[in-house]
Amino acid sequence: MTIEIGRFSEAPSSDVEDTGAKAAEQQKPPELVYGSAEEFLHEQLLPTYVRDVDGRAAKWCIEWYFHPEAVSRVEALWRAWEHLRLDGATGISVWFKDHADHHMSVLLDPRGPFYKCDMQKHRDPEHLEPNKAPAGWFPDVRTIPV
Repeated sequence: MTIEIGRFSEAPSSDVEDTGAKAAEQQKPPELVYGSAEEFLHEQLLPTYVRDVDGRAAKWCIEWYFHPEAVSRVEALWRAWEHLRLDGATGISVWFKDHADHHMSVLLDPRGPFYKCDMQKHRDPEHLEPNKAPAGWFPDVRTIPV
């Protein structure tokens, strides 16, 4: 028996099951296009973000994966792309403006993470190794009761 009271009508049980299945499908995260940051780099980013990498105005390292900053930035670009591609209106434009243009400018900069490398040879980057601050200057906030 169905009770008709407008929007709040009691639905037959098969409708409830269909609605539950649709809700579960809507909550399922969308499938990724690319399975890794490296796959994204080779199949999407570099084929579409083409620049003249001459070593003067732009640099890249053929072994980019040895540069932690580069790995983090490519990972960020991939994850942002996977999210923003779902916005059919302006998602990819936002991705280029807010993500690709920013991160690629840093990565390709002659003084960026690949400054010692070129397209023929990787050279390990020099890491900053600052001194630790005196004890107590930066307390661990995870141990401070809220």
